[in-house]
Amino acid sequence: MKKVFIDGSYGTTGLRIHERLKERSDIELLEIAYEDRHSETLRKEALNEADIVFLCLPDQAAIEAADLVENKNTVIIDTSTAHRTSAGWVYGLAELKGQREKIRAAKRIANPGCHATGFILLASPLVKAGIIDPDTILSLTSLTGYSGGGKKMIARYEAIEKEAHINAPQLYGLGQKHKHLPEMEVMSGLKHPPIFNPVVADYYCGMESILSLDCTQIHGSMEEIRETYRKAYPGGMVHYEEKLDENGYLPADLYAGRDDCAITVIGNEERMDVIALFDNLGKGASGAAIQNMNIVSGIEEEIGLMK
Repeated sequence: MKKVFIDGSYGTTGLRIHERLKERSDIELLEIAYEDRHSETLRKEALNEADIVFLCLPDQAAIEAADLVENKNTVIIDTSTAHRTSAGWVYGLAELKGQREKIRAAKRIANPGCHATGFILLASPLVKAGIIDPDTILSLTSLTGYSGGGKKMIARYEAIEKEAHINAPQLYGLGQKHKHLPEMEVMSGLKHPPIFNPVVADYYCGMESILSLDCTQIHGSMEEIRETYRKAYPGGMVHYEEKLDENGYLPADLYAGRDDCAITVIGNEERMDVIALFDNLGKGASGAAIQNMNIVSGIEEEIGLMK
């Protein structure tokens, strides 16, 4: 039985991980009382007693927590941005070619960002297949439910007296310096980060990442793109789906509550969208973290996940 400690178990990502793990018979959850959650002594004891640690903390706190781990056998899965492009850390997106084997052997795993997950799953196979040149500057629009912003954003959207315009979709990351951009560039095989437009809307969870392409940006047909995704994602937690729209609409919360991701292609030969649909708290955060835990534990990677 694996001993697991969630450092930051009262945050949005930590709570979802706890929810997925609490009923599992192969897991012993090490827990610290809410009032003691900031005790460095108790946290250090749990961090070093655990076989697997989830860090569900802000970036600087995650760096500090990782430094507290002295047990060489402890596996750390960090859900923050802190280590996603750091040397010595393995990027935890198992569906990338060769990445599952790296995760299986790793002691330090950096869980992907939610928006980054969608972009990389869409862009990486096309770059590897030569359909998109590595020096292409792509454009991504990604819609998310407000749970992706953590407790402060959840409080804004669920307040009794709501702010002006809170019910309308809101573009953010306006300076094109979003914290997910470095991993998007590095892990997709591109030479430049995308132009990235994240949008938060008034629904709890679900993500729709939309990569828009025209015929001048690609080498190949729409059907070749579809076939590339079919080969890259034949099943499992990421899968290609031929038709996902509902009466001509494609809701951003279609995969809310799930831990898998669907890829689809819409449009025509001149202009098309390739789209990733998933839950920002599922494959975009907690679900991916648990999948990585299963892989590094040497068990079926879909155990305890919802699809």
